Amino acid sequence: MKIDSAESYIESMRELKRKIYLLGDRVDNAVDHPMIRPSMNAMAETYNVGDEADAADLLFCESHLGGGRISRFTHIHQDTDDLVNKVLMQRLLGRRTSTCFQRCVGMDGFNALYSVTHECDQEHGTEYHERLKEYLRFVQEENVVVDGAMTDVKGDRNLRPSEQADPDLFVHVVERRPDGIVVRGAKAHQTGALNSHEILVMPTTAMREDEGDYAVSFAVPATAPGITFVLGRQPSDTRKMEGSPMDVGNPGYGSQEALIIFDDVFIPWERVFMCGEVDQSGKVVERFASYHRQSYGGCKVGVGDVLIGAAQLAAAYQGVERASHVRDKITEMIHLNETLFSCGIACSSRGAATPSGCYMVDPLLANVCKHNVTRFPFEISRLLQDIAGGLVVTMPSEKDFENPEVAPYLEKYLQGKDGVTTRDRMKIIKFIENMTMGCGAAAYLTESIHGAGSPQAQRIMISRLGNLPEKVQYAKRLAGIES
Repeated sequence: MKIDSAESYIESMRELKRKIYLLGDRVDNAVDHPMIRPSMNAMAETYNVGDEADAADLLFCESHLGGGRISRFTHIHQDTDDLVNKVLMQRLLGRRTSTCFQRCVGMDGFNALYSVTHECDQEHGTEYHERLKEYLRFVQEENVVVDGAMTDVKGDRNLRPSEQADPDLFVHVVERRPDGIVVRGAKAHQTGALNSHEILVMPTTAMREDEGDYAVSFAVPATAPGITFVLGRQPSDTRKMEGSPMDVGNPGYGSQEALIIFDDVFIPWERVFMCGEVDQSGKVVERFASYHRQSYGGCKVGVGDVLIGAAQLAAAYQGVERASHVRDKITEMIHLNETLFSCGIACSSRGAATPSGCYMVDPLLANVCKHNVTRFPFEISRLLQDIAGGLVVTMPSEKDFENPEVAPYLEKYLQGKDGVTTRDRMKIIKFIENMTMGCGAAAYLTESIHGAGSPQAQRIMISRLGNLPEKVQYAKRLAGIES
């Protein structure tokens, strides 16, 4: 049955039987686990039309495969308007949740594979593109969540995949059968993996001729035998277990990452989209990276909008909203946030069609977008903490506010501006703590550094795509240098 609402999405998660571990224990009911449910709630928002004026047109679009109206998260970009609307959708959802809503990696993955499989078929006579289109019809018709899995655990970073002491440190094919392949390995930092119905695996780097077993891409149900999920820890994550919503900061929403272990997992050929074509592996990596670096010009900007609002609210609650230095800091936060947004829109607007018909972002500007994201959210967070004050790290817990002996003192001595309840002031302070130091910081700050590749990865691409020889010629011409 097609998932058509946030509620039906949550119910679909109840039906999935998977091997999940968290804090050393096996988790049988992930949906109702207090450390997991907030991340599912954030994912559920991708199914929620909401009441924003433009939400429906951003969240949904027409399938080019003839499937009617579909979720944009399952769509193949058909023009630059699609690329722009993707960024606008991500900003909208960032504003709703103030966290990672986790569905972008799969979308970026199958858009990258769409063009590469088309070109691979042209060059090698394979049938990957039709397989991928058939898979996409299923994804669109059922409106399932696809986790995009690219990052291998990598072992010794100084060694190639084929040079590792343990070959399983990169996902690879261990057996080829008439009906499919068997794979082994692990994918790390998998945002939203536990909240996904499907896993789309891609190679993590450009492979060499002797690394054909590592040049593999496929889709597999999250419930497939041999797959294990081990959830990662986040700062202050066990606060979600304490029954104190204020201490969590953003109790309704969150993000979650997992290590996905593939222990001899069988994949039928109809779900294999690359198997040994080493010359195609690098293209998948670069195109996926460009799409995903574009994404950060939307999702992180939406979260930034919330943090700017939190800064203004905290200042008002403390009676300093008119102070010139506070106004200046909030203006700087807005400037930095809109700069990120401008980069996301720019790389989208300058996109171009690939031979497959799928539209690709401008890769140089997409890398510039993500490189700015590795810096600006940290300055936005610094300014937010500056405005919020020291209570971000010294405020008592919600349990203290509920203790009849000390609560009157807390209400009296932690109050701010007249007319603002102490509890409301504390709620926004705890929210700021969460977003800049707690679980929320993982989705906003750490993800801004390492999501879609580390800063050095963007610098390499910017250097490669910057066309320095052409710029030298501009200078020579104007300076009258003929040599």
